[in-house]
Amino acid sequence: MTHPLIDLQAADTLADQLRHRRDHLPERDVVAAARGALTDWERRRDALRLRLAELDAAIERAEADAHQIDVHKARLEKQMKTVIAPREAEALQHEMATLDERRGALDDAELEALEEQSEVDDQIQAMTVEEQPLRDALDAAEVAAVAAEHQIADELTGIASRLDGLRAAVDASLLDRYDRIRKQQMVAAAELQGHRCSGCHLDLAPGETDEVKASAAADGGVADCPQCNRLLVVR
Repeated sequence: MTHPLIDLQAADTLADQLRHRRDHLPERDVVAAARGALTDWERRRDALRLRLAELDAAIERAEADAHQIDVHKARLEKQMKTVIAPREAEALQHEMATLDERRGALDDAELEALEEQSEVDDQIQAMTVEEQPLRDALDAAEVAAVAAEHQIADELTGIASRLDGLRAAVDASLLDRYDRIRKQQMVAAAELQGHRCSGCHLDLAPGETDEVKASAAADGGVADCPQCNRLLVVR
């Protein structure tokens, strides 16, 4: 049969371990990784969509500018039919040649934009197959994290329901000393195992062991560890 103080310490230690696990859940790391993967996918998809929109706008501008050039050139060609003076005809021909160069450059730019538009659209389509697995992975990770949190919460609730009884079983003055030590170090009560304190894991000298045993015999089986000042249960 264990000492009530050791039973209380065991419950407090388990609660400490559960709270530490709750605060450092590996399942949360999985959630963060899954969310990061999905966020990265969305960032890449959004960048491609933005580029697609830019290309659409560039193609529309090129078509509009080409139309204006065609209208302008048609007007010049009509004017050319009424020109008699060679110098004026030469000027019109030069202007039409310039328009042809601009029109050719616009056609080349539009063709490049159309080709890139097709490539970007293919990339977006290829990415769509990645989306659902990423979302499924995130959903599964979140479910696992919530389940782990609930399990820990249930275990902590179970420990809390026993704490009043465990604390009531410890002598009031001893409980006060236990609480004071717990504020400084999580393990406040340990057992003497041979010549070793199970709290600090240090061996006591033979004389220290004798003093601890004598003190414990006079104080309900509990003494102070001369190494770490924890409450030391001697059985």
